[in-house]
Amino acid sequence: MRHKCHQIWGRLLLVAFCAPSAVGAAGPPLLLSGNEGKIDLTPGVATFVPHAPPDSLSILDFSTFPPSVRHLVDVPNSVLGPPSNIAIAPNGRLALIANAVKPEPRNQTNWLPENFVHLLDLAARPPGVVGRVVTGLQPSGISIRADGRLALVANRAEGTISVLALDGLSATATHTVKVCAPADSVSDVAISPDGRLALASVQKGGYLALLELRADTVSATGRRISVYGQPYRCIITPDGELGLTAGQGYGNGLDHDALTVIDLKAAPIRAVDYVPLGAVPESIEISPDGRLLAAVVMNGSNLATTDPNHQPYGELVLLRREGRTFRLRERHRVGRIPEGVAFTSDGRYLVVQCHPDRELRVFAVKGGHLRDTGHRIPVPGRPSSLRASP
Repeated sequence: MRHKCHQIWGRLLLVAFCAPSAVGAAGPPLLLSGNEGKIDLTPGVATFVPHAPPDSLSILDFSTFPPSVRHLVDVPNSVLGPPSNIAIAPNGRLALIANAVKPEPRNQTNWLPENFVHLLDLAARPPGVVGRVVTGLQPSGISIRADGRLALVANRAEGTISVLALDGLSATATHTVKVCAPADSVSDVAISPDGRLALASVQKGGYLALLELRADTVSATGRRISVYGQPYRCIITPDGELGLTAGQGYGNGLDHDALTVIDLKAAPIRAVDYVPLGAVPESIEISPDGRLLAAVVMNGSNLATTDPNHQPYGELVLLRREGRTFRLRERHRVGRIPEGVAFTSDGRYLVVQCHPDRELRVFAVKGGHLRDTGHRIPVPGRPSSLRASP
């Protein structure tokens, strides 16, 4: 059945269930899901699928419930990188989608780093890719400044951050900031709400790098912030007070890994707390009001089925802010290998990607708690990156 669905999706150019309303500064609550076609994580390691169906992008409009859905086929993107490989500009019209890797031409079971970001016009009818901008090698996590005029892209295979100037539907690479050695794998970047600083997760190096923003110029300060494990996704709370990242330790599917809380108002900036989450956190996201933090953890579901620590489900973890840290509130079982998690911009819903199940699960958010709505959204490929409109 899954193979048959793959064939059907592969023939589609565009499927539109319901056209979203006009996109603008006060546009509808949108979510974008990047769906991987060429890489399968179920064997326990990232495995390239020769002659795979094309990658795709799904656009969810939560103006009504259930949300309307569009699927755009043949928009190359990748699971190799944090689920923040997508970003939506504050005006709700421009989206950036990182294309991190490509199959090696002479060996379809291997990959090479790619070096560009798609520019997607969400207001077009139908929405579509309108251009690209060249970045460093293996562009991954993306952050757009609150004024919508500047974006940062973490180049994972290069150890750099690309600085992009945004103007309407165009993007221009202005300069590159060296953060670390390529092997240290800078994976994600988050810009503070006031636009004065940014945090970059140096995954293999095991720290966060502090960047300084002055007007449209970005520079590395040389400051390294200690964190738990190997940081991947990193974010900053809406009030600009706290930086957050989740790190993986050994990754055996049993040991609980932790959230690191960084006090951005301290002098100097420093890590101030570590909060257990579960085994192998993949992504974290903050609610629009800054009161709730959601994390998805692998819980052993990313291990091969022959591994004694394999589990048939991942977990969604919800935490609530308490002063200058977060505390566990509740846990929910979700599908295997959960990748991205995101709150809608109105804070009413939360979406979780289930990679091998090729579906998105929708939770309702009310009174600081989550309720599984039971609504499942099938997508054309393995969902791998997820981002909501601001």
